[in-house]
Amino acid sequence: MNNETKKVAIIVAHPDDETLWAGGTILSHPEWTCFIISLCRKNDPDRAPKFEIVSKILGAESWMDDLDDGPEQTALSSNEVEEAILKLLPFFEFDIIITHSIYGEYTRHRRHEEIGKAVINLWHSGKIQTNELWAFAYEDGGRKYYPIAMEDAPIFFPLPHHVWEQKYSIIKNTYGFSPDSWEANTTPKEEAFWQFFNADQANNWLHSGHTTL
Repeated sequence: MNNETKKVAIIVAHPDDETLWAGGTILSHPEWTCFIISLCRKNDPDRAPKFEIVSKILGAESWMDDLDDGPEQTALSSNEVEEAILKLLPFFEFDIIITHSIYGEYTRHRRHEEIGKAVINLWHSGKIQTNELWAFAYEDGGRKYYPIAMEDAPIFFPLPHHVWEQKYSIIKNTYGFSPDSWEANTTPKEEAFWQFFNADQANNWLHSGHTTL
């Protein structure tokens, strides 16, 4: 990874997704200008203020919405998710956009998958522009183990220990997850991303039905 100044959008479903799946990468690039949007939990009295603090730790500006995040995971229309993203983004052109995989990062969370698909649709339709799209590349073996970074992804980044410690501190001390929580146990020591350089490539992945490129 180089150290060029870049304008980067991180588009996630929930406060903590930015840290779990890309926190080490963001911390390793203080030269980036980052904008983080969380599509859920704007009115959560616990998570929303913590997300604001975390964004400052990560050196990013941030915005939130309050899309339905109930335990039943009722499906949202693609238009609703896309409109929520466009409403929150401060710009529509970026050097890199980082977001969820169309398959999510574990088995399973519908909002993660919907957001990954919506970002690709927005890019392919020309409503947002980016030089690169990075989609989180993690899997959990169908709930057999905590999510791990996929070593065959185009970007695979083992975190320096001090970076992982800072990332873990955000999860445990800032977000307040207990050491035995799913989040604390998950906190990956490696981060990985599927990488796309044009919208057609990403759109082909969206419609291929394959979890890999």
